[in-house]
Amino acid sequence: MLYGRELEERRISTLLNQAGKGQSAALEIVADAGSGKTALLDRAVELTGGTWRILRCAGVDGDSEFPFAGLHALLIAACGHIEALPLDTLPQPQADALRAVIGLTVATQPVDRFLVGLATLSLLAELADEQPVLCTVDDVQWLDRASAEALRFAARRLGAEGIVMLFASRGDAELPGVPELPLPPLDERAAAALLADRWPSLNHAVRRRVLREAGGNPLALLELPRMDLDALPVGPLPLPYRIASGYQRQIAAHSAGCRTALLIAAAEPAGDPRLILQALDALGLDHDSLTEAETAGLIDITAQAIRFRHPLARAAVYHGATFRERQSAHTELAALSTDDPDGRAWHLAAATIGQDEDTAALLESAAARAVNRAGYSAASAAMERAALLTPDREIRSRRMLLATEWAAAAGGYQRASDLARQTEQLPLAADGRARLGWIDAFIEFERGNLRKSRDSLVAAADHVAAVDPERAGPLFLQAGHASWAMGDPVSARAARAKLAALRLPDGERAAFLAAMDGPLALHTDELSTGITIVRATVAAGHSTEDPALMLAATGQAMLIGDLEDARTLANRMLDSAQSRGMISRFPTAALLATASELMLGRLHEAESMAAQAQRVARDIGQGGNIATGETYLALIAGFRGDEQRCHELMASHRSFGQDNFIDHVHHEWALSLLDLAHGRYEPALDRLDALHRVPNRIRGHWLHLLRDLVEAAVRARQPERAAAAMAEIEHWTAALGSPFADAIALRSRALLDGNGEAYATALKIQASEGLRYDQARTALLYGEWLRRERSIGEARTQLRFAAETFDRLGALPWGAHARTELRAAGDASPQLATPTIEAVAALTPQELQVVRLAATGATNKEIGAKLFISPKTVGHHLYRAFPKLGVANRVELARLAAF
Repeated sequence: MLYGRELEERRISTLLNQAGKGQSAALEIVADAGSGKTALLDRAVELTGGTWRILRCAGVDGDSEFPFAGLHALLIAACGHIEALPLDTLPQPQADALRAVIGLTVATQPVDRFLVGLATLSLLAELADEQPVLCTVDDVQWLDRASAEALRFAARRLGAEGIVMLFASRGDAELPGVPELPLPPLDERAAAALLADRWPSLNHAVRRRVLREAGGNPLALLELPRMDLDALPVGPLPLPYRIASGYQRQIAAHSAGCRTALLIAAAEPAGDPRLILQALDALGLDHDSLTEAETAGLIDITAQAIRFRHPLARAAVYHGATFRERQSAHTELAALSTDDPDGRAWHLAAATIGQDEDTAALLESAAARAVNRAGYSAASAAMERAALLTPDREIRSRRMLLATEWAAAAGGYQRASDLARQTEQLPLAADGRARLGWIDAFIEFERGNLRKSRDSLVAAADHVAAVDPERAGPLFLQAGHASWAMGDPVSARAARAKLAALRLPDGERAAFLAAMDGPLALHTDELSTGITIVRATVAAGHSTEDPALMLAATGQAMLIGDLEDARTLANRMLDSAQSRGMISRFPTAALLATASELMLGRLHEAESMAAQAQRVARDIGQGGNIATGETYLALIAGFRGDEQRCHELMASHRSFGQDNFIDHVHHEWALSLLDLAHGRYEPALDRLDALHRVPNRIRGHWLHLLRDLVEAAVRARQPERAAAAMAEIEHWTAALGSPFADAIALRSRALLDGNGEAYATALKIQASEGLRYDQARTALLYGEWLRRERSIGEARTQLRFAAETFDRLGALPWGAHARTELRAAGDASPQLATPTIEAVAALTPQELQVVRLAATGATNKEIGAKLFISPKTVGHHLYRAFPKLGVANRVELARLAAF
């Protein structure tokens, strides 16, 4: 029975009941040491009534150096032994990743650390096919980071699998994004009831003192009565330290053999009984020394592990011993760890005084193995310790540099920054300085400091340019791209000049320069030249498998409005990321796909892709992509005229630094679109005109933005303010020679001149190119013009089309505007959205993605692998979507392909 935890127990019980019906959930219990977190996890297991599959593991202080140790322990709990896991049921990339990190195979290439989290989710979903699954993970603060990251990823993407994941963390929350459940101290009544139940014979005075000193901490209520209260420290010392002090006094009362046995157990983080007993044998100690500790209630012994009653007891044993005693324990354990090279390396490191190259080399080997298993945090810790043990300063520099790189790769940006400051003080060659600069640039970019990131890239490239120009080339290119995102062509040209001065092979030099020259030329009078160069880069992107070149080609296709090229390239990047399980690359590719879908006017597809990109970016901690996803979602809301949604997104937007000019353009454009949709034409014109006047204009979306400027000027009855924008539209149209640009120019000119033939031609182009949103906007303008020209029948045709298309796209204010015009044209019963259109609009972004993939014939498993969710969650989305769409099976989805 738990005392004073009724609310918490009820919340967990609710989660379990919902999971029994197929709804998964995760919860992180957060409290100080001794607050009853473990007891609550135990109670959750009891509440399952023995009908669930229970998976349990716990972090152990000192075990964080071993990547995926926690996940390995959890999965062993699933099937008894690791080889029995149903890994063959997982998609191949996921199965391969999981086999590599839990030691069933040797990885032939580095494993994507986020793919391990997806594989964990898929495996848990498979296990939940037979019965609901409860995972409890205690002491997350001590769990190895690789396991914590994989489990957090799985927890954040739970859906309809029938899984509950409960975590317990000491102090602060360890799993951002997982709902928290704080445990407050027990109230006075509950504390008294617990003490009376467990210590009924305490006299009144002692009972009052324990209640006062425990302060509602359950562990203190249970442990303080065992201890000599008068011998404990008094005053403001935090309660956990007072309890640890009490444990130390208890331990000191036992025999020397018992104390040594406890120290061996404390020094072995995995609690391996075989290893601990072997160490006792080597030291000539009787196994009864462990029995003495077990009888005293300090440890629990099973065939699988020897565990301390509470982590504070383990800490009291380990830190209460002298260094010589700890050194002796680790030396003995290292000698016996012949089949565990990683454990041996760490035990030797703990026993080493001063510097020792042999031990450092063993730790470096352990770090290399951790990297191959995506355990970057553990690898960084091992390499940092190896560096401290290294006598040679140059070798120490190399090891510290790797420790820094791997800390950044693990997402530990503050730790990476701290290591970088230490590494800077060591002797580094130019290449090393460049790598350190790149790490700094990467960290600043992820933190949202675009200007600092760009400056770090330039500094890194300058360091390495003289000795390794081939490494400097990509750094200058990245600096140029950062400058472009900042709307700073001057700095981009400076990076380009440095790039041109590098001694590079001719082909490589030409490729790098072309990647910079095309975008830069778009800011000059050499517009046609810039377009030609960009198109060559785009063409090269279609035939390469190089992710960097595909990324550059996709972005540059957007710059010149080659929307289908941009869409095709973005989808290639998406397919590559999904098929190979490269989850870290997915958000960037998905956001490029979002941009192309948005410019093509495919608003549902754009919203679905942006939402997926943002969700994955949030799950894996990509701050820049989270912000960009919010920006695109706000812009989509602006396209639709959805004022409430747009302002909500802008209010919650995490500004990705103050230097991202593209974000600024998107924000202002979204607000101007809202003004246009709601008839506030002059404010829309003012915003768009201000954007048009800035010197560092972003291309790509620019023609669409200028299109809106012309419309705002005409509707505000200030057509003279559209002259400069119209001239630029025509200049770009002549240089591009593309249908989408021709249509924008025709529509804009028709608006200014009242040319019906130009409207009609623009509509034909937009229909043939599949530009749905643009076609509806043109049809609305054309219908208004036809009504004014008294061509009522044709006006109604155009306005009905506009109203239906806007409704289909979810652009309701625009649809209402079209129906108002219809009524003015004498149509007393304007057509509203068809039931199918309304149904599609009612789908959530993820339901829409699932439905579209299911309509192509993809299985639930294939869809889950593409969307990084479990097959059961795919089935749940289809179950919810079918009634909305009025269909009974996948075959009937084919008729919805147009939506």
